[in-house]
Amino acid sequence: MNGMNGLAAALVLALASAAAYAGAAVLQERVAGAGRETDAGVWAALTRGSWWLSVGLNVAGAALHVLALRYGPLTLIQPLGALTLVLALPLQAACTGRRVGAVRWRGAALTLAGLAGVLPLVRGGGHVEALTPAQVLGTVAATAAALAVLGAAARGAGPRAAGLAYATAAGIAFGAGSVLTQTVAVRPGPDAFTILTGLAVAALAPAGLMLSQAAYRGGLGAPLATATLVNPAVCAAVGLTLLGEHLAGGALGAAVALTATALAARGVVLLSRPDRAATQRQAAKAADAPVGWPRNPAPRPSETFSLAR
Repeated sequence: MNGMNGLAAALVLALASAAAYAGAAVLQERVAGAGRETDAGVWAALTRGSWWLSVGLNVAGAALHVLALRYGPLTLIQPLGALTLVLALPLQAACTGRRVGAVRWRGAALTLAGLAGVLPLVRGGGHVEALTPAQVLGTVAATAAALAVLGAAARGAGPRAAGLAYATAAGIAFGAGSVLTQTVAVRPGPDAFTILTGLAVAALAPAGLMLSQAAYRGGLGAPLATATLVNPAVCAAVGLTLLGEHLAGGALGAAVALTATALAARGVVLLSRPDRAATQRQAAKAADAPVGWPRNPAPRPSETFSLAR
């Protein structure tokens, strides 16, 4: 496949991957919403067919992403993964029949702009490096410690803070899994170290999936934005500290990266805000209902963080 055809294939595959991930996130949030209504735990999701469909979409998204990286550069493909956040907006709106508010569109745009501004600044050292055994052990240990701390913090927090903590943990798990997957992929042949690294990836993938499922119990918007931001941030941190990658542009590049990160963080804040307009519309409809008609109760705080609400 020549250069232009390969680039076109990479773009199509990356967009398809983002769409698959967006569909999976919307399905996971709907399953989590059902759990909110019944007070079922996160493990109850395993009994629902729609959750397993989301698992299939996540697997398809991962496979498409790997194929895209085969034909296109990481600096192009990785930012396109942030389209998951934007594609999830209209998709969830179509599923729920509720329009997306301007605040959430603005939050998604800022998050996407921040991601797109940071990721192209990362440059490699000329060839793909693999982690050493000691670095793999350090990465796994640091990841396990971060997940434990965030899990403990989430259990004692309110719905919004818990969702962000679980989403941060999911982003760390997925990011660390991607780093370890790259190490497995670039090593010359299977050995004991490669097998052990592959087992770590096999543990991190379902951990990230269940953590994201727990995060979506507070809605889709802020958790998805947080995980979308943390995942590549983890990859960039490992690349900069362990794999010889660097920020292009020197001091100017670092300033641009900090500005872009601030934009993305602002986007997450906007996405985490309750949709007060939607809450007021629901309350107004309930108040205007004829006497004797059933009235919908006011939504709980945790029900107002969805992108389409």
